[in-house]
This record gives sequence, C-alpha cells and structure tokens, in this order.
Amino acid sequence: MSADSSTSQEIPNPAVDGSELIRFDKVVKRYGSNTVLDELDFSVASGKHVTLIGPSGSGKTTILRLLMTLVKPDEGTIKVGDNYLTHEERNGKLVPAGEKHVREVRKNIGMVFQQFNLFPNMKVLRNITEAPVTVLGLSKDEAEQRARELLDLVGLGDRCDAYPSQLSGGQQQRVAIARALAMRPQVLLLDEVTSALDPELVAGVLDVLRDIAHTTDITMLCVTHEMSFARDISDQVLMFDSGRVIESGTPEKIFTEPEHERTREFLSAVL
Repeated sequence: MSADSSTSQEIPNPAVDGSELIRFDKVVKRYGSNTVLDELDFSVASGKHVTLIGPSGSGKTTILRLLMTLVKPDEGTIKVGDNYLTHEERNGKLVPAGEKHVREVRKNIGMVFQQFNLFPNMKVLRNITEAPVTVLGLSKDEAEQRARELLDLVGLGDRCDAYPSQLSGGQQQRVAIARALAMRPQVLLLDEVTSALDPELVAGVLDVLRDIAHTTDITMLCVTHEMSFARDISDQVLMFDSGRVIESGTPEKIFTEPEHERTREFLSAVL
C-alpha cells in the first residue's frame, strides 16, 4: 500500500536539522556475568532511519529496551535530544533520574514489539486512543480522529470496532504500529516486528513501515533480520557483535562491500 500525500502529513514530523537525537555514551549493560553491551558509543541523527543487524545475543534488542527504560544501564549515559534519559543534572552533577523526568523524556519515544501487546478487552480504536488520552491529555474526539487517520494509513480503517482476537497477526501488528504513532513520537523503535508473523503476513507489515519511512521524517531505530527491508529503508546500518558496533555505513556499503570479516560471515549466513 502507499500513503498519499494528504495522509502522510498526519504522521509526526519532527524538525529535521541533522542534529543528534540519540546518544549512547560508554553504555554498559550486564546480566549477571554476561556483558551484553560493552562501553557502547553510538548516535542517531534526527530524521534518520538506522538499522541494527548482527547475530542473536549481540545486544541489539537491549538497546531498544534501554531507550524504553524497560531496563537501566549499569554504566554510561543515554541522551534523547538535550535530555539525559535515566539521569538528570542536579547541582552540576549527574544523578539517577526520578520517575517524572524519565516519563517526560520517554514520551518522545514509541516502540513496536515482536509481540503485539494489544489490550485484548479493548476494541481496536480504544487500543490506539487509550494512551494519547491518559498520557498526552488529548480529548477523546481528537484522539479518535487521529486514530482513524492512522488506521487508514495502515490499511485498517474499517476495523475500528473489532477486537484484537478478530484480527490476523499481521493486522494486529499494524494496529500496534498505529498505536505507537498515535503518541506522536520523535523516535520509533522497531524490534523484530515481523518475527512472530506467518510468512505470508510479513510483506504487508513491511510495506506499511516502508510507507512511513519514505513519506515522513520520523526517526527510526530498527532491529531486524529482514535484510531487504533494512536495505530499503535505512540511511545507516550498524553491525553489532558482542555488544559493540564493529562496522557502520550506508546500506550499499554494508551489504555490498562490508569491510569486517565478521560482517561478511553474518551476511553470508542470512542473505
């Protein structure tokens, strides 16, 4: 499907000036004796689409979970825009942030998970309007108008009154995408969003995400094993191994002329 120009204007479009929007500075994350992220440094510029690739266990999903504050870093700092995510400055020193600060910074970030995580007792429309009303303070009418526009965008304008159990997996994931966009995030995180789908449903979900990537300025950080999708939508691809970025570049460079032997090994296994 393709989003027409009138529909695409309804997607959140943060100002794109090439400024740094996300910054990881020497971030360490451990689970017991296992170091998942090892003094990770990387940044994402506003409006860019960055894809993280690499073997399972290399730390890619942990990055998204850190940005959603589902887990906290053991060392290092994360900034979103001008604000630290899990820290704040007090009397010239960085200290662990309070919950109010974390919530305010996190409001700029939306995430689509592997599992759809829809509320089974709510119809599709309310699944999308619940957070904008309760978190952003939108009126019910404004939230519903926004939700209907987004459902049109993802090709489900006629399923407002359906319950999640009445939808296919691919349709549920498209509702989850609309729900994330309804919060008007500056950053959209995508965590293996097709991995739980039957193969015949994957293409429809990826087409929706391609439309969003190509017709909006929303910043996207994507973890995927769908290499053709990564090639299509990415401005930059980062290759991870053992908790570090070992190679980065344009899709053309990474997929056609990778420099690192580990990158070549990984791509030969998945392409």
